[in-house]
Amino acid sequence: MIDSRLRILQMVAEHGTVTAAAQVLHYTPSAVSYQLRQLSADVGVELVVQQGRGIRLTSAARTLLRHAERLRAQWEEARAELAALGTEPTGQITLCGFSTAASRLLPPAAAALRDAHPHLSVRIIEAEPDRCFDLLLSEEADLALLVVTADSPPMTDQRFDQRPLLDDPLDLVVQEGHPLVDQKRVTLADAALEPWILGNPGTTYHQLVLAACLSAGFTPDIAHYADEWDTGTALVAHGLGVILVPRLAQLRDDWPVARIPLQGEPAPARRIMAVTRLGARDIPVLRRAVETITDTAAGLLPRPRPRPTRRRGRKPRAAHQPCKNFARSAAYSFDCP
Repeated sequence: MIDSRLRILQMVAEHGTVTAAAQVLHYTPSAVSYQLRQLSADVGVELVVQQGRGIRLTSAARTLLRHAERLRAQWEEARAELAALGTEPTGQITLCGFSTAASRLLPPAAAALRDAHPHLSVRIIEAEPDRCFDLLLSEEADLALLVVTADSPPMTDQRFDQRPLLDDPLDLVVQEGHPLVDQKRVTLADAALEPWILGNPGTTYHQLVLAACLSAGFTPDIAHYADEWDTGTALVAHGLGVILVPRLAQLRDDWPVARIPLQGEPAPARRIMAVTRLGARDIPVLRRAVETITDTAAGLLPRPRPRPTRRRGRKPRAAHQPCKNFARSAAYSFDCP
C-alpha cells in the first residue's frame, strides 16, 4: 500500500548506489533511476544528485526517508490490528534465516502455520544475515532469524523490530583423543595455541569465531577455511585443526571427533534474533511463528552432559557405579546409560 518508489529510495540509501539497489530489488538500474526521477517530480524536490561516478542523496531525500519509515511502521501496525480481528489469514508469508535456522527452526514453524491456516502459503528462504535484512526491507520476507554480527543494524534502527530469541552456545570440536577431552573444565582460551579452521573471510561464521577468540584474549592461528560443518569436521577428524560449532548445528556421528561444551564467563555463544519490519511483530501469524520457533529451540538446547565413553586401556565401569569422568563425544546423551 505504501508507494513502491519510497521502498526504492530506501534501498538506494541502504546500499549507496543505483546498481546495488537494483540488484537487491531485482530491477534493472535504468528502472530504478526512472522511478527515482518520477518520485522526485511528484514531490517537487531533487532527491539525488550526481557525485563523481555515483550519486548522493539530498537533504530532501533524507527528510522523505524519515517519513517513509514512519509510514511503513504505521502500515504494519494497521495490518497487525486488522489481522487480530479474527479473520482467517490468506495469502503468503515468508520466513528467512541462516542455514541452521532454515534447517532446524523454521520448518517446524512453517508446518505449524500451514496446519493451523490451510489458506495461508508459507515460504522459507535460506539467506545470510545481511541478505535477510534486505529481504525484509524489500518486503520479500516477513520474519527473519539471524545471527548478530558486527555488521548488524543497531537495536535502535527504526526500520526493524529486533528481539533476542536465544543464545546458542558454541562448542569446541577436537580430534578424538585430544588432551582437552579429558580436561574437566575447558575454556576457549585453552585452545589458543591450536591451529584453527574458520569460515571464509566475510562470512558470518568467520566473524563469529574471530569475535569469540578475541573476546577470549587471543587471535586464532587460521590454518584452513571451511564454510560447511561437514568440511570443518572432516579436517578436525584428520588432526588438521579445531573448530567452534554452535550447539544447534548437527554433526555427523561417524567422524572420530569430540565435541566439548565450553565454560568461562561468559561462555562463547551466538545470539539469534527474530526480526520483522517495525510495527509487524504483533501480526498474529508472525507471533505464532516466533512462539513455535522458541518452543522448538528450547527442545533442541537442553543443558548438555556429554555421553560417557570408556577411555582406551581402561576397564569398563561396573553397571552400578555412578556416572562420572565423562569423556566428550560428537553426539550428546542426556541420561546416564
